[in-house]
Amino acid sequence: MMMRPMRVGLAMALLLMTITVLTTIATAQQQEDQQPPPPMLPVEEVGMCSRTFFSALVQLIPCRAAVAPFSPIPPTESCCAAVVTLGRPCLCLLANGPPLSGIDRSMALQLPQRCFANFPPCDVIN
Repeated sequence: MMMRPMRVGLAMALLLMTITVLTTIATAQQQEDQQPPPPMLPVEEVGMCSRTFFSALVQLIPCRAAVAPFSPIPPTESCCAAVVTLGRPCLCLLANGPPLSGIDRSMALQLPQRCFANFPPCDVIN
């Protein structure tokens, strides 16, 4: 008979943990929904970028070492190839996106120049 109260107690603890986790997720989602939208770029800037923020960011993984804060490492060939492939509209989308941990935005904005890409630098919207 002692097993039954133990099972009920365990079930209650599991239920409370589930409710806590779901509440935490809902609160985080609600806070995310309340944040202001990112600054909008002119349609002509974004319209030509067919990638999402995340997929454009993934494509620039080879550039990670070149844009780390205080990094003396120059962009690699694969980084420069990604910069040229993405093009100005996608780079500008990234430049005006949310801040990213471990990435120096000013160094990232210099990638087109450092890679000798044939397009002007992005305008950063504050």
